[in-house]
Amino acid sequence: MCAQRIRGLFTMTKKSPCSIQALYDLCKQTFTPSATSSPSPQAIHKLYSLLDTIGPEDVGLKDESLEDERGHGLFGLNVFNRVDRWAQPIMYMDIHEGQNFTMCMFCFPTSAVIPLHDHPGMTVLSKVLYGSLHVKAYDWVEPACIRKSERVGHPTVRLARLAVDKVVTAPHGTSVLYPKSGGNLHCFTAVTPCAVLDILAPPYLEAAGRRCTYYHDYPYSSFAHGDEIVGNVKEQDYAWLAVIDTPEDLYMCPGRYMGPTIQR
Repeated sequence: MCAQRIRGLFTMTKKSPCSIQALYDLCKQTFTPSATSSPSPQAIHKLYSLLDTIGPEDVGLKDESLEDERGHGLFGLNVFNRVDRWAQPIMYMDIHEGQNFTMCMFCFPTSAVIPLHDHPGMTVLSKVLYGSLHVKAYDWVEPACIRKSERVGHPTVRLARLAVDKVVTAPHGTSVLYPKSGGNLHCFTAVTPCAVLDILAPPYLEAAGRRCTYYHDYPYSSFAHGDEIVGNVKEQDYAWLAVIDTPEDLYMCPGRYMGPTIQR
């Protein structure tokens, strides 16, 4: 069913945009297996500058941002079918999956959420291709500030600093997060039907310690002793994060990428 629906997202034309090929080539050049350190700021700048130029048409994707506000127009569903309207998955498509980097797309119906999660040891570039997406992101406070609750059923939490809390609407510049800055822990909420193109380097790999972990954020006042933050800062810029199981309501469906072919 998901594979059938995903076809409706793409507009196949005789023209095959080359931007996605150029992006792949630059990623391959930037994220090499022989690298002993993270890419330079100049290399990342070059990469996100190219990503800035890519739009829905470059990946063969329709711009559905003006369709029905609840997202059913994205899949061509009956507007009177309330169950279908509110139960649509986030579609995930691999463009390239390799040891050094992954290129992928996420297509969201309105109100869909990817919960707060991390990207351990990873650099991630994200570009909203169409629509509007609310992004909330944190970075860990270092050195680690951890509160272990003595009450049964209460979580162990770690202090994080708010890095991003805004709505991103296409066309918008590429965002970049790094292993320890830029909002390495983030969550996405679709304000309208939208699509996001991601580059993850290196990709998730549990054997290498890059496992995706989900979190719940609590207000700073929930666990604070009052001495965790100093200086002229606001409490609302901090939160306590607790590890949670993968949310049961994370509704994601794999789809097959049907945009321009990449020559590897």
